[in-house]
Amino acid sequence: MPLPLNDDMAAIARRVIWFETPEQALSDTRRFLAYAFRYATHEDMQTLRRHLGDEDLRDALEHAPPGIIDGRSWSYWRLMLDLPPRPLPTRQFV
Repeated sequence: MPLPLNDDMAAIARRVIWFETPEQALSDTRRFLAYAFRYATHEDMQTLRRHLGDEDLRDALEHAPPGIIDGRSWSYWRLMLDLPPRPLPTRQFV
């Protein structure tokens, strides 16, 4: 589910992962979407959904890296994508 590097995606990438170039931010779709679930505006998500279906978003949420999505966004997107409740992913230290 790669995202295109166009003007719309670059603008979203600059807003949600401001500390990386758009090319870096978009290189890992699941990680990019984790930041988008937390920081993207409604309009940003509408743009993303023109390129991705609900299954892509569910996959990204199910495989989200720990520490990016906050609890409120996690609950909201699980509800919106018809996923059962589940705790936020956590970091594992060994």
